[in-house]
Amino acid sequence: MTPVKHLVLFKFKPDVTTADQSEIWRLLEQLPQQIPGIVDFSGGENTSQEGFSKGFTHSFVMTFSDAAALDAYIVNPSHTAVAQKLVASLDDLVVCDHAVLG
Repeated sequence: MTPVKHLVLFKFKPDVTTADQSEIWRLLEQLPQQIPGIVDFSGGENTSQEGFSKGFTHSFVMTFSDAAALDAYIVNPSHTAVAQKLVASLDDLVVCDHAVLG
């Protein structure tokens, strides 16, 4: 089995409160306990000083045990509920998945 990384870059709408952002992070952080196959989760506010963020202010990365686990996650009701809340709070979003090399 080849692990898969799920990378999400995003920026919140200006009117999304800090409390609403914190709630979304809380929900995201709970997903590994709710959905089988998520082996790691990390995320937070962009702190890069390189100047290439293109306006994206936050990101998270999930590692899945394999592509089948990622496929199951995408349709899992726990994920879709959090995703709906997240997307409704965003100005922009990028999602990229890749196999873990080596």
